[in-house]
Amino acid sequence: MTALIDVDQLRTFIAIAETGSFTRAAEVVNKTQSAVSMQMKRLEERIEKAIFVRDGRASRLTEDGQRLLDYARRIIKLNVETLAAFSNNGLTGRVRLGVPDDYADRYLPEIMARFSRAYAGVELSVMCEPSVDLVERVDSNELDLAIITNCDGKRTAEVFRRERLLWVSSNRHPTHLEAPLPLALGRPSCGWRRLAIERMETIGRPFRVLYTSSNAGAVAAAVLAGLAISVLPESGLRPGMRVLTAAEGFPELPSCSIGLIRNAHESSALADALAEHVISSLDNLSEAAAQAAE
Repeated sequence: MTALIDVDQLRTFIAIAETGSFTRAAEVVNKTQSAVSMQMKRLEERIEKAIFVRDGRASRLTEDGQRLLDYARRIIKLNVETLAAFSNNGLTGRVRLGVPDDYADRYLPEIMARFSRAYAGVELSVMCEPSVDLVERVDSNELDLAIITNCDGKRTAEVFRRERLLWVSSNRHPTHLEAPLPLALGRPSCGWRRLAIERMETIGRPFRVLYTSSNAGAVAAAVLAGLAISVLPESGLRPGMRVLTAAEGFPELPSCSIGLIRNAHESSALADALAEHVISSLDNLSEAAAQAAE
């Protein structure tokens, strides 16, 4: 009988591909770096292909590694869904999830629906706050899990999605032509705010921060009303918005990683189950978005 690929090896492989580092991946999967290296050696031996090449201090996927990554993600997703289908529905209690409101509208319905179907006896408590606040609440044991934007990579997270950051404006107003350029941004602690200001200062374009809010809905309302432009991830685009391009004088922005962080103070079967549903649900949303774009 043909030997099967170890699912745990695939999860480690995905972590390396997402973080670009064996060391950081080891933190994500809670293994030693030597254990991670051994897993990848065995995985390469199993498929009889090299899947990584060194690129300075980082590890880059080979062409075969890129092919394997697609299969690995599908295998992990199916594994999660299979376990959920036969999970212990007798679990009870309360689990606490934090989500930035930027993503709540898009992500929460799928997450809550799937989790509630699998664990009808569990109370799911959800808190919507900016990522920087959610990190503090996880660290202070007020949340079990949090979905955060992890653009700067300062906090190790289980990355499950990458999105481009985009300059956005109303498609009915020439707001992007105004001088100084009006901006609607998050609080001063927001990484996207700092990035937008830095880019405007780099190109020497006059601007003013006209609206400040940690609420994504309020920022979107200012954009849609033609009062200001803003920086949003792809999933934050709404009907009535349009993306501003480099040809219009708006420099490209880096991509943003979206990840999951866990409470290090205590671990529970409920938190682990919710984490699996978060990742599985967001994979489903990624596929739906790709199909809609075809």
